[in-house]
Amino acid sequence: MEVKKDQGAPVYVINLLFSDLIQFCGRIIHLFLSPIGYVITFVGLTASIGFMVCISLERYLVISKPLWYRFRRNIKTYVVVCVLVWTLPLIISLILIMITGLSMFFTILGCLLLLPFPFFIFCLVGTIKALSGALSVPAEEKRRIIAIQVVVLLIYSLLFLPLITLCLLKEYSSILDNLVFVCIYLSPLADTTLYLLSRKSFLDKFLASLCSCKASDNQEMSSKDTESTTAPHTETV
Repeated sequence: MEVKKDQGAPVYVINLLFSDLIQFCGRIIHLFLSPIGYVITFVGLTASIGFMVCISLERYLVISKPLWYRFRRNIKTYVVVCVLVWTLPLIISLILIMITGLSMFFTILGCLLLLPFPFFIFCLVGTIKALSGALSVPAEEKRRIIAIQVVVLLIYSLLFLPLITLCLLKEYSSILDNLVFVCIYLSPLADTTLYLLSRKSFLDKFLASLCSCKASDNQEMSSKDTESTTAPHTETV
């Protein structure tokens, strides 16, 4: 059974929003049961990064490998990927905790969470290069795909890199700890932008408004230039 056209990213975005809901529940449980709340929040955070990787890779494959992606896109593939994203980080974390100490666990965790950073950059650059030669893709669709890739990279860089830096640091930093606290709480709000970008109707209206504003500004500038050039001629006459 095949998935409808362009439904890959929304599947991962919905799971991403569900991971944000789990993080929210984990923070509430943390007020009463601290260890369990930490575990639930951790599962939500790692799943959030995992589904951001899926969104970025899916957008890249749609453009760079369209035929390969088309024949391998089905319900079974999405179910397997989603199950792996939800379970694999938890299994790896449990194994690391059993074979290493707590400080070593956070160091290894920070290194693992840092791996998606060059991957996001690769997908963004590769998508831009592939779109430059994709003549059959409409301009609106190109802007939408690039916007999704840019937003994924920005969310990861601004909201998750402080957390990764805190895991890799040997010394405690109260300033960085407070920054991580703010970023974690802003993460669910930022993820909603990916859901909005995955909806064509919203992005088309947003880009149309930007284009209309830019066109009006250009028209105003051209009218001013015309007036400035015609003014000396009228004076000489």
